[in-house]
Amino acid sequence: MVRIGLLGSGFVAEFYMQGLRDVPGQQVVANYSRSEDRAQAFAGKWCIPRWTVNMEDVVESEDVDLVLIALPNHLHSGAALACAEAGKSLVCTKPLARTATEAHEMLAAVREAGVIHGYAETEVFSPAVMHARRLIERGAVGDVLSVRSREAHAGPHSPHFWDPELTGGGALMDMGCHCIEAARYFIGKDVRPVECLAWGELLYHSDKTTAEDSAVLLLRFEGSQMSITETSWIARGGLDLRNEVYGTLGTIFTDVTRATPITAFVMGSAGYTVEKAESDTGWVFPCVDEPRVYGYHEEMRHFVECAATGQTPRETFEDGYVVNVILDTAYRSMRSKKWEPIDL
Repeated sequence: MVRIGLLGSGFVAEFYMQGLRDVPGQQVVANYSRSEDRAQAFAGKWCIPRWTVNMEDVVESEDVDLVLIALPNHLHSGAALACAEAGKSLVCTKPLARTATEAHEMLAAVREAGVIHGYAETEVFSPAVMHARRLIERGAVGDVLSVRSREAHAGPHSPHFWDPELTGGGALMDMGCHCIEAARYFIGKDVRPVECLAWGELLYHSDKTTAEDSAVLLLRFEGSQMSITETSWIARGGLDLRNEVYGTLGTIFTDVTRATPITAFVMGSAGYTVEKAESDTGWVFPCVDEPRVYGYHEEMRHFVECAATGQTPRETFEDGYVVNVILDTAYRSMRSKKWEPIDL
C-alpha cells in the first residue's frame, strides 16, 4: 500500500483525487492546504483521515510514502526541496517550475536525495495520446516529421494564474508545457530540440494580466522535425485540446474535448460538461470521464506503481527541466523576435 500525502486542495488536487479513485494499492492519508477551511472541506469530501495547514506535517510524516505536489507554480520549488530533504518520493504537477533555473535546482535536489521523482504531465498519459504513440512505435505512420498541438480556452480559473510573477508567464507557460511534451513524446525524447521561434501577445485580457494571452511556438529538432504549439486564453466555448501528428506513411489526430462520444442540444441546464465551459445550454459536448480522458488516471496509476516497485517513472523531473528550458528560450525569442538556440 502506497501512502500518499497530497499538497494542495484546489483545481489540480481535485483532478488528482478523481484520477486516484480507481487506482489500487494506494491511500491518500494526509492533505495540506494553505487555508484551514479548504483543507478541512477537501479532506471531508474525499475521506482523507488527516488534514493540515503545515506542509512539514505531510512531507516529514512517517506514514507518507509519496508526496503529490498540486500547488501553484511559485510553490513547486519550495515543496520539492522540502520533499528531497525529507527523503520523500514525489510527483509534481506541470510546469515543473517557473524558470529553468528553479527546475534545475529541483532536479539537482531529488537526484542528490536519491528519491523517486515524477513529472505529472497529463497530456502524455491521455489514453488517446498513448494510443497514438503506440501507432508510431508500430511504424504505422512511418517517421514523424511534424507535430501540431493546440490548447485553448477563454482564460484561467484561478486569480494567481493571471500573475506572471507567480506562474512564470502567460498562456504559453500555462498550456505550452503540455504541447511541448506531447511533441517530445511523439517525435521521440532521444531527438534533441535545437532551436525555437515564438510569438506572444496580450490581445484581450489587459485588465487581468501583463502576460501573453495568445502564443505560437515553432520548435525545431536535430533531425529537422518541427512542432507547432498554439496556446490561447481568448478561445471561447470551453477547452480545446488536440494534436496532429504527420509522418511519412500517415497522419494521426487526437481531439478529446470536441470530438466527444456524446453531443446534445439542450434548452435546460446540462450542468458541468467540460473544463472551462462557458455555457450549459444550446449545443453541448460533454467530456465523458474527464479525468481519464485527460490522463489523470493513467498518470496516477503509473506513479503509484513506480512508488510501490521502486521503478523510475517515464516522466521525471528531467523531462520537466527540459520543458522549462524550452519555455525560457521561447520567451527569449518573443523578446528578440528571432530563432533562439536551446541550451540543454
